[in-house]
Parts: sequence; C-alpha cells; structure tokens
Amino acid sequence: MKLRRFDTTQMSTEAPPWMAMKALKPYLTAVRHTLNAALCVQNFPSQVVERHNKPEVEVKTSKELLLNPVIISRNEKERVLIEGSINSVRVSISIKQSDEIEKLLCRKFTRFMMMRAEDFVILRRKPVPGYDISFLITNFHTEQMSKAKVVDFIITFMDEIDKEISEMRLAVNSRARQCADEYLKAFD
Repeated sequence: MKLRRFDTTQMSTEAPPWMAMKALKPYLTAVRHTLNAALCVQNFPSQVVERHNKPEVEVKTSKELLLNPVIISRNEKERVLIEGSINSVRVSISIKQSDEIEKLLCRKFTRFMMMRAEDFVILRRKPVPGYDISFLITNFHTEQMSKAKVVDFIITFMDEIDKEISEMRLAVNSRARQCADEYLKAFD
C-alpha cells in the first residue's frame, strides 16, 4: 500500500480533497444510520379529523405521535435536522457557506430546486427556518419507493451539493477574472 505524503511546510489553509472526503464520510454515515432508523413509518390517519391523513411531523396535532428531533452536525454551519413521526419524516439540511458568494450560490441553487419540488417528489417548497433545504418523506413515499433508494438519494444529494456549489464558485471567479482582464485591457 502506497502512503501519500503531505508536506506541511507548503500546506495551504484548505485541506486536500481526499482529506475532505475522509472527514465527510463519518458525517454521512451517521446521517444514513439515523435516516434508516427514522424511516420506519406507517399509515396513520388523523386523530382529530376523520378520513384525513396528514404528515404528523408537519401538522403536529398529537405530541405522542412525534419522535424527538435529531440534529447531526459536522460543524456549526453544516448540520442535518431529522424530525420523525409515526407517518412521516422531515429532513432539513444546512449547507456549508463560507463566504458571501457561496451564500448567494446556495440560495439561488436551492431556490431553483424548490421551484421544481413536484419533480423531486420528496422535496419541500419551503425549508424549515434556519436550514437551506428540506425533504418530507411520508409513508406513501416509502410504499411507492424503496426506503434504501430514498436514503441513498438524500446522502448523494448531501455529498454532491458541496461539490456543485464549489464548482459554481470556481466558474464565477473564473468569469469575474476574465471580465476584469477585458475591462483593464481598455486602459492599456
């Protein structure tokens, strides 16, 4: 097995990508195990209104049907809130945003996705306050789709969203650099 050497004398403030993946794996594993445990949902009609079946995690009519919410945090900016009930689970994700450009890109990207929520089926149109994006999984979703596939989708989404925002940030910086070069050529 070949070991990688990491020269700390030329070390930048940002860790190499392979170290970031190692740090992300335990976080995603914890989210995966918690989601697998929380997604044991079943059909449960409303106790208040006859012939209604609303997600209890949303309406919160009966406290005895709600599970304790779980927050899994990688750091203070990256966290996942998993709220469970007898017939639904709400997963809210806070995405890492280190500066104003990433905040803007994250807001635009999540807004773009939430406008197309019906295409994603489990995506909510409005996130829980304090989080960037939310998913609502009901017992009907787990009956129609494989529970493992739903969990895989959320984990893949969490894994890929950071990469997407980083790529968009690089593209914005590259475009800004090109625009600045073209603008400054006029003064030469």
